[in-house]
Amino acid sequence: MQIAQNSVVAFHYTLTNDAGEVLDSSEGREPLTYLHGAGNIIPGLEKELEGRTAGDKLNVAVSPEEGYGELQEQLMQEVPRDAFQGVESIEPGMQFQAQTQGGPLMVTVKKVEGDTVVVDGNHPLAGQQLNFDVEIAEVREASAEEVEHGHVHGEGGVEH
Repeated sequence: MQIAQNSVVAFHYTLTNDAGEVLDSSEGREPLTYLHGAGNIIPGLEKELEGRTAGDKLNVAVSPEEGYGELQEQLMQEVPRDAFQGVESIEPGMQFQAQTQGGPLMVTVKKVEGDTVVVDGNHPLAGQQLNFDVEIAEVREASAEEVEHGHVHGEGGVEH
């Protein structure tokens, strides 16, 4: 069966950046399972998997526009240290949930300078080309309930 709208797809992957560093991998774990066409994975990867079948192996380079987006400078902000009440030590790499006008936003601490903390609300992989080494493990038709809910049920999916 070919991957198409409303297919359930299970695949193994290794994700690297342009420096060749492994950022994520399913190695040693169950394959990643998703409902094709429901926006459950990044658009650039989903587009390249269209039409593939179980057993296919491919390398996919996903541009920032088709991945987690370009870096948005407005999401980098200087915040006063006293905005982190109850947190004794703030270090680069720490993540916090900020309350914004648009709702909650995960931010990562980039640097701490005296009483000022620089936070970044971009996705950690924003602005990067993403390189996927993929092997399709399984393709099947989604159930009516999976299509209605917009995600996979059962093994590798959501249990209701």
